[in-house]
Amino acid sequence: MSSLHDLSAHLEAHRDTISQWMNQKRAEVPIPFYGSVDVRDADWKIAVVDANHFPAGFNNIAEQDMDDISALMGTHIKRNYGDCEWIHLYPEAHTRNKGYVENIATIQRLLKMAGYRCTVGSPMFEERGWLDGLSGPVELSPVEVAVNDGEEYLLVDGEIPDLTLLNNDLTEGVLPGLGAQVFPPKEMGWHRRRKSEHYIQLQGYVEEIADLLEIDAWHLMSEWFVSENKCLEKESCRIRLAQEIDDFLDGLAEKYAAHGIERQPVAFIKNDRGTYGLGIMVVTKGEQILELSNRKMNRLMYAKGGVDVENFLIQEGVPTCLKTEEGSPVEPVVYLVDGQAASWFYRINPKKGDNDNLNSPSAIFQSIHDVGEDYGEHAHGWHALVAELSMLAMGKELLAYKEDKNAVVP
Repeated sequence: MSSLHDLSAHLEAHRDTISQWMNQKRAEVPIPFYGSVDVRDADWKIAVVDANHFPAGFNNIAEQDMDDISALMGTHIKRNYGDCEWIHLYPEAHTRNKGYVENIATIQRLLKMAGYRCTVGSPMFEERGWLDGLSGPVELSPVEVAVNDGEEYLLVDGEIPDLTLLNNDLTEGVLPGLGAQVFPPKEMGWHRRRKSEHYIQLQGYVEEIADLLEIDAWHLMSEWFVSENKCLEKESCRIRLAQEIDDFLDGLAEKYAAHGIERQPVAFIKNDRGTYGLGIMVVTKGEQILELSNRKMNRLMYAKGGVDVENFLIQEGVPTCLKTEEGSPVEPVVYLVDGQAASWFYRINPKKGDNDNLNSPSAIFQSIHDVGEDYGEHAHGWHALVAELSMLAMGKELLAYKEDKNAVVP
């Protein structure tokens, strides 16, 4: 069984070549303003298992990283939008979660550090008010939607901001007032985006970098497939999905045996669209789908905003080899700005196992600066590499969505 950790010196020996390759690839696609990825490190496989284009956990990044992140934000905005002075931050309106509000407060602070005026608000909120964050209130500016020549735009306190920054994943569709000067692009909202499209685009980049490093690409990506149009309220649909899962797990078992991995493979069943970590099920055999209670079935079919679940992403469960001294499983969460890995924190869940979904209310978070080399020693190597490949894939996704003539993209 090959250990990627044993190949860290090999990775660093190719650092200049990788940097040149990254620069070339970044010039070919629109680089995301920001993003976050969940990374699973099994030692024998290190892979991105979830990628968010509208990250909502900036409140978890370390104070030591603020200057670098702010500088990257400024670089991205200047390169793409020129002499912008005022950025309006358009947040989620469905939640008053103090952690999310603190995320908004942190983004606002980072933009102000970069030299921009930054207001916060949505037409969904009351005309003027406050949101309660962990460190204090965030002021809401009055926002209304105006129309000119048939195109909607935002008026903030009666004026038009230079840019609107979305921190809203658009699960329920494009929001009112999102005109031309909006970033990240509306096409990357979950009303349009699919996780499977991300992995389609990521696969190509993983194969290229694996060839460059002369390693097997299998070690840098989880296996997956999409089960489409599954009406799980019908037994016939559940039976077909169960068989698909069994076939997938059998294939994984063969791979594990070939690589000398002595553990039972598991499959994660996810909505192919964003779900805040909800609506996820972990199975070791297809029969478990047939035995679901109504409560678990409803949870699996859950989607934010009541949006119907159409397709399921079935993904190889990559176990984490990272653990606290007490044995709690750990997974890295990488926050990226302008395509670059800018900050790490670690999701730790004492109530879960090494191959469970750790994104649950029992999770706690620690900064890389708090853990040092406990489980952060590989962060700037393999973890950063797969995270930055994921940002390239997001750029390629956007191009694919824009080229899809059959897609209805607002």
